[in-house]
Amino acid sequence: MTHILKVNPNTLNPKVAEELKKQKLVQPTDWSKFVKTGMHKERLPEDLDWWYARSAAMLRAIAKLGPVGTEKLRTKYGGRKRRGHKPAHRYKASGSIIRKILQQLEKSGLIKQTEKGAHRGRVLTPKGTSLIDKLAVQIAKEEHKISKE
Repeated sequence: MTHILKVNPNTLNPKVAEELKKQKLVQPTDWSKFVKTGMHKERLPEDLDWWYARSAAMLRAIAKLGPVGTEKLRTKYGGRKRRGHKPAHRYKASGSIIRKILQQLEKSGLIKQTEKGAHRGRVLTPKGTSLIDKLAVQIAKEEHKISKE
């Protein structure tokens, strides 16, 4: 767990997304190629593999934030909507996309539902922790090797 937060997410998330795609732990839905990721977006995602990238980012967010529910993730992935000459407003991300990804990650055994005191939500399982931690250690070793040279 300690390596997950020490490694730059911009290098970790693509590797985790690649691993999720390779192991077929999550699969994009049929409608995923036609939807925006939230009301605040103007266009569809340009990356065709955005489903895997979002899944990887959500895995890291769950590892970092502890018990996390759909609403907290909707807020995290939301953004500002440009409304022409009117002031911009903040909107949450699509709940359906987040729910489907959470269900797929749960089905693949990477996360599970839990209660920690007053907080309910999903946390990483040992399988999910080992998947991310293994890749984080790999990245840390590569960075360490580069900095030594």
